[in-house]
Amino acid sequence: MRRAPIVLTATAAGLAAVLGFHPHARPLPTAGAQAPTATAPAPVKGGTTRQLTGADAPNQYGDVQVQVTTSGGQITKVTALRLPTGDGRSQEISSFAGPQLAQQALAAQSANIDGVSGATYTSESYRSSLQSALDQLPAGATAQASQ
Repeated sequence: MRRAPIVLTATAAGLAAVLGFHPHARPLPTAGAQAPTATAPAPVKGGTTRQLTGADAPNQYGDVQVQVTTSGGQITKVTALRLPTGDGRSQEISSFAGPQLAQQALAAQSANIDGVSGATYTSESYRSSLQSALDQLPAGATAQASQ
């Protein structure tokens, strides 16, 4: 019986510590927030600028749609028009994965991107929509668009 007060005190202290824990989580995007965008360094001068919207690429968590801006044969900007936001977890994954996928597309200058760990379905849909946008380029408009 002498252990009971010690056990109760330790249990109360542990419960207080757990309830007081606040992880450093990223805030969820608000409903009116803009989709993530990535922009490359200055475009090549003298090139034709095109904005191409990829096909809607659905997956089990929501739809993904990408818009690509090209100039002078280079991808200069990638914007996610739609990312999965059906629930809190999907919003969290989209807010994390969207900017990374856009940066990968700019770095690769194609739809040949690695994707984001933990966002497999979103990454696959992003890649598909990105490729459909790049497929709209005239032949020879960008040498790396369809790699």
